[in-house]
Amino acid sequence: MQLVSFGPPGEERPGVIAGDDIVDLLAVSHDFPDSVRGILAQDRLDEVAALLARAQAIPAAARHRTGSVRLGPAITNPSKIICLGLNYADHAIEQGKTAPDYPMMFAKGPNSLAGDGDVTPYPRGVEQYDYEVELAFVMGARARRVAQADAYRYVAGYAVFMDLSARDLQAKEKQWFRAKSTDGSGPLGPWLTTRDDVPDPHALDISLTLNGTTMQSSRTDRMSYTVDFLVHHISQTATLEPGDVIATGTPAGVGMYRKPPVFLKPGDRLVATIERLGSLSCTIG
Repeated sequence: MQLVSFGPPGEERPGVIAGDDIVDLLAVSHDFPDSVRGILAQDRLDEVAALLARAQAIPAAARHRTGSVRLGPAITNPSKIICLGLNYADHAIEQGKTAPDYPMMFAKGPNSLAGDGDVTPYPRGVEQYDYEVELAFVMGARARRVAQADAYRYVAGYAVFMDLSARDLQAKEKQWFRAKSTDGSGPLGPWLTTRDDVPDPHALDISLTLNGTTMQSSRTDRMSYTVDFLVHHISQTATLEPGDVIATGTPAGVGMYRKPPVFLKPGDRLVATIERLGSLSCTIG
């Protein structure tokens, strides 16, 4: 099942993909929460699945043709966006580093979120703007001190994520928040694919193209720290809430460590693709 947040920025509505259509859940029933995060928080996924099972009965007024409406970030209002650094050994190697003995985490602000096809503004004063493709997972239930063996029960599903980074700010400042949280620097989508449709999140092809040229190509089995471990590890000290987004790091091929380096410029188009999860695009404005 694929959940979407669709509509103009700041006015997104929750929907679900049904064939070639997006079903507007609020048009079907005003009883549904007004966001995908709310659906997760109220544990309403089974109701959405039951609605899909009788999709033929959904009126045309509640349907939008896929491609006819904007897809916003799959989760529009998470309480947390947690990202992993150096979680692929090949990305560590391209920097002349070793994979960390302990998960290296940082945060992105919610202002960074963007939808599929959105224009993300080139940040003012930045000279080294870089790309990263990542697998993100989204929490479906509150998780506190979760055992690793139980971790997947708390995961709602998965989405494609891009962590766009101001490398010059990252190098100058000891904390990465400003470098990682420029407006629009976290495209997330194109939808949230529920966990039941992804048997193994660590067996997926992952890639990114820049203006049609492949820059990153890898597999998610090359992660050092897995989804279940990260749920366990983070929840020991920080309660994870429904809708929280955890981005699991990027493989090798980022612009900063190419020879010569390749940095983004206005007009560039990025397309990030993960097997089973779809493709997510953005244009640098």
